Amino acid sequence: MHDFNFKKDQLFCENVSVEKIVKEVGTPVFVYSHKTLVDHLIKIKTAFAKISPLICYSMKANSNLTICSELVKNGAGIDIVSGGELYRAKKIGVSGKKIVYASVGKTETEIAEAIKTGILFFNAESIPELELINSVAGRLRKKQNVAIRINPNVDAHTHHYITTAKKQNKFGIDMGTSRKIFLQLSKKLKNVKLCGVHVHIGSQIEEVTPFIQAIKKSLALINELNKKGAGITHLNIGGGLGIVYRKERPQTADDYARAILPLLKDSGLKVILEPGRFIAGNAGILLAKITYVKDTPAKRFVIVDAAMNDLIRPSFYDAYHEIVPVKADKKEKLKKADVVGAICESGDFIAKDRRLPEALKPADILAVMSAGAYGFTMSSNYNSRRRAAEVLVKGNRYFIITKRESYADLIRNEVVAKV
Repeated sequence: MHDFNFKKDQLFCENVSVEKIVKEVGTPVFVYSHKTLVDHLIKIKTAFAKISPLICYSMKANSNLTICSELVKNGAGIDIVSGGELYRAKKIGVSGKKIVYASVGKTETEIAEAIKTGILFFNAESIPELELINSVAGRLRKKQNVAIRINPNVDAHTHHYITTAKKQNKFGIDMGTSRKIFLQLSKKLKNVKLCGVHVHIGSQIEEVTPFIQAIKKSLALINELNKKGAGITHLNIGGGLGIVYRKERPQTADDYARAILPLLKDSGLKVILEPGRFIAGNAGILLAKITYVKDTPAKRFVIVDAAMNDLIRPSFYDAYHEIVPVKADKKEKLKKADVVGAICESGDFIAKDRRLPEALKPADILAVMSAGAYGFTMSSNYNSRRRAAEVLVKGNRYFIITKRESYADLIRNEVVAKV
C-alpha cells in the first residue's frame, strides 16, 4: 500500500528516517515516497494492459513538478483542470497528445493556450463552452478534438462534495442534451471534432457498482450515436478509485479492471483513465512538530505547527487521517486528544478524539498519514502562514522538491498603494 514503515521504532520513508528529514528541512513538511507513486501507476497500467489505455494522472491531486515529471517518465499522461495546470504540464515537457483538459469554467485565454499546445482532448461540460472552443479554434485555424463530459446521474456513494455525476451537480451534460450535441449541434461546429465521451462520477469511491453503471450508460450512448454516424472513437472513464485512510476496503486496481474490462475490451474504443488520489494519496505524509500540549477540564489538545491551511481535508470534508508519532513505543499509556493547529478558527483541526501517547511533549514529531493527495495542492496562506516544504524520497536519498515559503514570499505580489 505504501512505503512508510517503522524500523527499530522509528518511522522511515523507504530507507530514509523521517526524523532526519525534519532535522534538516524543518516542519511542517510533506514527504513523498517515489516507490509508492510509481508502483501505484504501474498497478493501473498492469491491470488494464489488455486494452492499452492512456493513463492521464490527475494533476489536481498533487501538482508538484517533480512528482508529475516522475510519473510522466513512467508513461503517464496528464489530466488538467486549469491554465495553471497546463503551464505546469508544459514545464515538465509532457506531450500535448497526452494531455486532457476538464473543468466547467475554462476561459477563452485558457482554451486558446491549450489549443496552441496541441492537447489531445478538451472534456467539454456545456454548450456555451463548446461554442467558445469552436470559435477560438477557428480563429487559430485549428480543428480541436473534444469529448463531451456526460452526466449519467449515477450516485457514487461518496462525500457529497466530491460526487460529480448526479443531476444536481454542476459537472457534465445530461444524456438527452448530449445526444442533440452529437447529432445536431456538431454539424454547426466546423472547428471541433466531437469524437469522445468523458464520464467521471466522483472521488474516493470504494465500490465498483457505480463505475459499472456509468460505463454501461456511456457505452449504450456511444453505440446509439455511432449507429447514427457520430464517429466517437474515445471513451474517458475518469478516475475516482478510493484509497485506505482508516478502515476503508476499496477495490484494488486489479479488482476494478476485472469488473470493467469485460465492458471495454471489445468496444473498439480508445480508453482514457484519470487516476489521481489512487496514485498520490498513500504516497505522502505530513510531518508536524508539537508546539504545546494543553489540558483542559473538557479535553486534551495537542497543538502542532501544521494547521488547516496545510491540510484542509479534516476541516473541509471531516476526513480521517491516521496520526502516529514518528518514534513508536507500544508500551506507552494512551490518552484521547484533539490534534489542532494555530489558526484562529475552531474548525482548525487535523484530528479529534485520537488515542495518542500520554507522554507526548513539545518538539515531538507526529506523522499525518495518507496526505499525498489534496494536501499541499489545497494548502493556503490563511493567517499569513507560510506553506510547507515538500520532499521526495527515493531509496536512501531525499530531495527538496518545494522550498518552504519565506515571509517575503507572502507579500511578493502585493503593493502598498499610496491612496
